[in-house]
Amino acid sequence: MNQPFNIPDDTASFSIFALARSHRVLAAQLLRKIGLYPGQEIMLMQLGQKDEQSQNSLGNKLRIDHSTVAKSVKRLEDAGFVLRKRSIKDKRITNVVLTDKGKQAVTEIAEVWELLEKVTLKDVSEDELRSFISISKKMTVNVERFLDAQDEELY
Repeated sequence: MNQPFNIPDDTASFSIFALARSHRVLAAQLLRKIGLYPGQEIMLMQLGQKDEQSQNSLGNKLRIDHSTVAKSVKRLEDAGFVLRKRSIKDKRITNVVLTDKGKQAVTEIAEVWELLEKVTLKDVSEDELRSFISISKKMTVNVERFLDAQDEELY
């Protein structure tokens, strides 16, 4: 007889899942006030750092596939945050540009992220934060390397 799977709540994977879930729920509540869904803010923040990027460039930087980028950009365009326009240099390339509403949203997103940081880091010391960031970066590299190796196996 199979034993039911018990979710071990003292593992790194569960801790990452629990933190990500709670963080995403709070982010969703805060972003909803500016008309965004979690994940959309990352694309707008990327455009806030460097406006007028190709959809391909955004996908590469955010590690999302082309169809997901296209859907996300379409939703952001429909909501008035971005415009799509053909590159002057290469008509095959579609660039994504922030609208005035998108630029305003980037400012509001920064405020949302400040609040997320404040709430998330309450009672966390500077040393704990430095350790968390360092460990998280190492874990991300580990996962990214594994994903890259899987991608290479597909070709």
